[in-house]
Amino acid sequence: MEIDILHFEKKYPNFILAGIDEAGRGPLAGPVVAAAVIVDQNNIIAGIKDSKKLSKKKRELLYEQITANYIWATGIISHTEIDKINILEATKKACILAAENLSTKPEIVLVDGNMQFSDKRFISIINGDNLSLSIAAASIIAKVTRDRLMLELSNEFPQYLWHKNSGYGTKEHAQAIKEYGLSPYHRLSFTKALYK
Repeated sequence: MEIDILHFEKKYPNFILAGIDEAGRGPLAGPVVAAAVIVDQNNIIAGIKDSKKLSKKKRELLYEQITANYIWATGIISHTEIDKINILEATKKACILAAENLSTKPEIVLVDGNMQFSDKRFISIINGDNLSLSIAAASIIAKVTRDRLMLELSNEFPQYLWHKNSGYGTKEHAQAIKEYGLSPYHRLSFTKALYK
């Protein structure tokens, strides 16, 4: 049985609906980025799906199409704030910020995952990036935005290979931390115990 990726969009036909997803919960360095997208259901872009199922080239192409055709915004929470409030709270804050940054205010906000929000407009959907076109589009925006940020940081600190690993704890990244120590962009709450 094929999944209808517009199932949730069709469930709320008379509401302004946004989808939200995040990128960067697990890395050792850099921010967490959430994106919010309001899809124009009269202009469905072919090929949108969970960013993890797309090649980098395809993600970049879809990013350009989504940003040109849909209402979208991001919410970015820094590594220092992640260390202060923890990654779960930082992710929630990024999601709320992304929704607030939209030029059109959504009445329903579908969020990938199982986070709980006090704002009743926010509805969490496990596996949402496979079940909602809006969330899938948001996953692409969040991933490409964060990858581009990490590429910029990699220019400043090339030894950590963030242009390849996006700050995730790869073998090469771990080796670079052991060799060079932590950068100003590493999450201390993620790395302190591992790399004293």
